[in-house]
Amino acid sequence: MHGSQKLPALVESIYDAGLDPSLWNDVVAGVRDFVGGQACGLFSKDAISKSGVTHYYCGADPHYIQLYAETHAKFDPLSVLPPHGRIVSIPDLVNFDEYRRGRFYQEWMQPQGCRDAANVVLEMSNASCPVMMTVLSGRRMVDRGMKQRLSLLVPHASRALLINRAMTAQLTLATALADVLDNLAVGIFLLDGVCRLVHANSAGQILLAADDVVRSVAGQLVTSSTEANQVLRKAFAGRGDGAPLAAGGDAIPLLSATGERYVAHMLPLSSLLRDGNERVADAAGALLVRKVSLGGQSCGELIARTFELTPAERRVFLSIVEVGGVPETAAALGIAETTVKTHLHRVFAKTGVSRQADLVKLAAGFANPLVH
Repeated sequence: MHGSQKLPALVESIYDAGLDPSLWNDVVAGVRDFVGGQACGLFSKDAISKSGVTHYYCGADPHYIQLYAETHAKFDPLSVLPPHGRIVSIPDLVNFDEYRRGRFYQEWMQPQGCRDAANVVLEMSNASCPVMMTVLSGRRMVDRGMKQRLSLLVPHASRALLINRAMTAQLTLATALADVLDNLAVGIFLLDGVCRLVHANSAGQILLAADDVVRSVAGQLVTSSTEANQVLRKAFAGRGDGAPLAAGGDAIPLLSATGERYVAHMLPLSSLLRDGNERVADAAGALLVRKVSLGGQSCGELIARTFELTPAERRVFLSIVEVGGVPETAAALGIAETTVKTHLHRVFAKTGVSRQADLVKLAAGFANPLVH
């Protein structure tokens, strides 16, 4: 069942599994056949609790895989794990006669028709719970030939698992960042060197669907302002050749058809994004578009807690910010101007500012950036 002529194809399949973990089931079957065992598995072994979890396997009854996880992992001879990359059989770990009288052999190995096993630690990124491979032999002992054949595969399997871990970490990070971006109230658009749309977060998709302040035309992002479009294209021009983004922190004013005001900011990027069709898109920069708004009740509640404003002072504060001066606030709230002035002076004292314009700036600083 084994032979060196299968080695190149098996090594190739191992690296394929490094890129696509679903292929590990085929790999362990190939390892079993190449090494010459009865069963093979890829599992994690907790060095402290001695518990074990089998991730991929072949040649074993699922019932015994479950028994291993529930009961027998703590009885197997791997009470002390071997050094990384070293292949050990059961006689290398314990007295073989004592092992044959123990529960692990009597209840787990022998009922499966197995006698010995070759074990090796493949990956130790998590030192307390390394990933191991085991090849169970049948009625014969693990011999030098089996260990030699397994040793030809160990470096490749170890590298493939490191690739798995690195890809998983990157995917986890990308997913977390995507979740964060999708919870921002600011529309974020990733653009290439000619302002083609590479990606938009949820808020950006909502702005595009409204087809007002920004829209997608033949794949390019276009704003409601001709001047803003010229600024964007000038800023992004030449980015395909590695030139820096021409514009940075300057704000670009935008006005919707309904008179609502927005502001946009450009941010340079130097990353490659891959879309679902496996095409690489060069994201030259990001355009951040937000509606000019103070956040209303949400920022008012936070400011009231921060500066210990009374409910009346909070209402006056928000009215000054959102409606206007003292006369407008008095009319909006249905109270006397003298009452508004009294509350306003108290707000000034508590917040440490002395002008109504400063209250507007203060409220803007407390605006909630999240979708609400």
